[in-house]
Amino acid sequence: SAVGASGLPLPRFVSLKSGRVNSRIGPGVNYAVDWLYLKPGLPMEIIQEYDNWRRVRDADGSEGWINQSLLSGRRTAITAPWQRGKDATINLLSEPDKTARVVAMVEPGVIGTIKTCNGEWCQMTFDGHTGWLNQTLVWGAYPGEAVKD
Repeated sequence: SAVGASGLPLPRFVSLKSGRVNSRIGPGVNYAVDWLYLKPGLPMEIIQEYDNWRRVRDADGSEGWINQSLLSGRRTAITAPWQRGKDATINLLSEPDKTARVVAMVEPGVIGTIKTCNGEWCQMTFDGHTGWLNQTLVWGAYPGEAVKD
C-alpha cells in the first residue's frame, strides 16, 4: 500500500462525520455535487488525496471527492453489503470463535462500529449489541488488517 500526502496509508478506511455530506466530482467546492450522503458513520475508503480533499469509494463502488473535515478516523463497517436483499442473516458471536454462542443476528447492509479487529475477527457494536463476526463478512476493514479502538 502507498502513503498519501497526509502521511497516512492509501487506501484506508474512514467514516462520515455528519448526516449530510456532499460528494463532488472533483477536489474543490467549485466542482458539482454528484451525491449527498445522509448516513452519519457510513464507512468510506479513501483512495486518493489532494490538498484537504479525499477521493473516496463507498460500499457500492461509487466514487467522489469529500472534504477531509467531513471525515472521521472512527472506524465503522457494513455487514456483507454484497448479500443485501438476500434472505441471509449474520451471527454476532460472544467470542471470536465460530462455535461461540450467538448474541444477536444482523442483516446484511447494516452499519456498526468497529471496536477491534485482529485480522480474522472483528468485534463490533450494532444498535447496542456487541459481538464478534468474521472479518471477511464486513466492508470497512481489509482482510488481515488489525484495527484497534
